[in-house]
Amino acid sequence: MAQEEKAWDTRYEWKIILLLSITFGLVGLDRFILPIILQSPNSTMGKDLGLTPADGGAMAGYLGMAWGVSAFVMGYLADKVGRRAVLVPAILVFSLMSAFSGLAGSVVALVFVRVIMGVAEGPVASIGVAVAVEASKPTRRGMNNGVFQCMVSLFGLALGPVIATRLLENHTWHAVFMMVGVPGVVMAILMWIVVREPAKRAQTGHGTGSAPFLSLFAHRNAKIAPLTLICAMGGIFVIAAMLTAYLTVPVGAGLGLDPITAGNVFSAVGVGGAIGQFAMPALSDIIGRKLSTLVSYILAAVALYFFTQSGPENTTTLWILLFFASLFNFAALAILAGPVAAEAAPPGMLASMAGFVIFAGEFVGGGISPIIAGNLAGHYGLKAALYFAACGLVLGFIVALFLEETAPRKLRA
Repeated sequence: MAQEEKAWDTRYEWKIILLLSITFGLVGLDRFILPIILQSPNSTMGKDLGLTPADGGAMAGYLGMAWGVSAFVMGYLADKVGRRAVLVPAILVFSLMSAFSGLAGSVVALVFVRVIMGVAEGPVASIGVAVAVEASKPTRRGMNNGVFQCMVSLFGLALGPVIATRLLENHTWHAVFMMVGVPGVVMAILMWIVVREPAKRAQTGHGTGSAPFLSLFAHRNAKIAPLTLICAMGGIFVIAAMLTAYLTVPVGAGLGLDPITAGNVFSAVGVGGAIGQFAMPALSDIIGRKLSTLVSYILAAVALYFFTQSGPENTTTLWILLFFASLFNFAALAILAGPVAAEAAPPGMLASMAGFVIFAGEFVGGGISPIIAGNLAGHYGLKAALYFAACGLVLGFIVALFLEETAPRKLRA
């Protein structure tokens, strides 16, 4: 054990996890701020571009599908040509696309910008998992993946609604988009300096290599994890796309909250998500990936159902229920997209495996699900979209029953 500790560069481990955390936080902010700005009563974006809340769901869907395809393709490329050559340009492009969102003068222009943004953000997710795993001791994989992945919730869904609603009081929606895009340029420079390429180290099992492409699908979890991740991502992105509208439209169609109160309630998604993405993957290092995923799915479904049954009278109750729904939903997402994907990867294909799992979850769960939810909201009301998300979480629990346990501590027990 002492020899293993000596061989591991703990200083680099913590440094790269910190940079990944901030970068992925900016990804979350840039991605999730659009539906918040679009649906805020203080924003003229919907009127200026002729967009509705259902269009916001579709916009999130287009970005999600582009993100998913790119996570797989660029993850595979990063396994071949190196991490920095793909990761750093991706960070620069998604930051620029966030700023360009504020310059869009038509729906077509905005769709184009957001799709390019999705293409650039996908590799940050898949390559980020690979870089985190390669830097982490095996017994800290879950915790470290949780640390960096939780920032997408903290920045995008906890701080994002607060930042957006406050900035929109004094700035146009154009300016808000431009302001949130700037910090990513700084992170791209730091990533280029710090990120190391993977070594052929026996103790990681995930250095560079040339495993056949079809070996990517050899492990059972390579087939089960993508299917169940679809359900986790569907829950998250339906909530992210439709919740602001549900909170602010008049009572009957929604809850009728004022913009500031709605922003405060929405922040529960980010706070709960950030805690869930950190705590449950770390706990899965101890109790196992499968049990942690199953518990997360069922508790998320229960909390989301009770949220849909609550009225606007007590915003504290709304916040608490949304907090737990998001905590456990994001927990399932983080476990599946991080350690479960990494531990199913053949040597030399870690970013490819993470990208494949994320591709399935993003393309269907993050892409198609918000579009379906937007259509349901248009025909049956906004609450129908939330019911759709809750049913997806129950389905995710059923699929996750077939996962194979891969946590190192559980396998040694």
